[in-house]
Amino acid sequence: MPTRAWFPTFIYQEPLLKTGLERFNTELAGECRQLRDYDSAGRRWSLKNYPGGYTSYASLNQLHKFSSTFEGLERKLTKHVRSFTTQLDMDLRGRKIHLTDLWVNIMPENAAHSLHLHPLSFISGTYYVATPHGCPGLKFEDPRLSKFMAAPPKTTQARAANRPHITYPAKAGQVILFESWLRHEVAANRIAAERISISFNYNWS
Repeated sequence: MPTRAWFPTFIYQEPLLKTGLERFNTELAGECRQLRDYDSAGRRWSLKNYPGGYTSYASLNQLHKFSSTFEGLERKLTKHVRSFTTQLDMDLRGRKIHLTDLWVNIMPENAAHSLHLHPLSFISGTYYVATPHGCPGLKFEDPRLSKFMAAPPKTTQARAANRPHITYPAKAGQVILFESWLRHEVAANRIAAERISISFNYNWS
């Protein structure tokens, strides 16, 4: 073919476990809500910085060191991260990867998460705990968008790989991984039920 694709952006999506996800997520959702009740500092921070929602990002962001439930989640996530780094052809021979941050996000109706990236890490991701029907997915931005300059708009029939944004639907039990420089956002939750996810960052040494 005369035209070939280079410099692709990879996004990984897989179920966390092959079986037992419903029970695991039920227990995990309960612990996430208990954490919100316990974390007064996180609620205060969220009131100012995450209107309508709750996140432990600024208060309890190393939950894998806080409870055995999240420590178990860390082990499961790390297997997926190793698989993803292999697909990215990253040379980690003789090196270790570390889960540096892990925090809870609870999005009730009207809560949103604006466009951002995750500095000081190399792989980031989210795990979906509770995703009521109709809740928003995770929207990614083409990292070249600021460099398109005089490019015309894409056609309405553009292939997914050529669109400026792509949204992965939120689905309980799914792990989504991406390189930390990739900007993403979550639109406002338009349903009267809580969307619960767990976000995390990995580094290497």
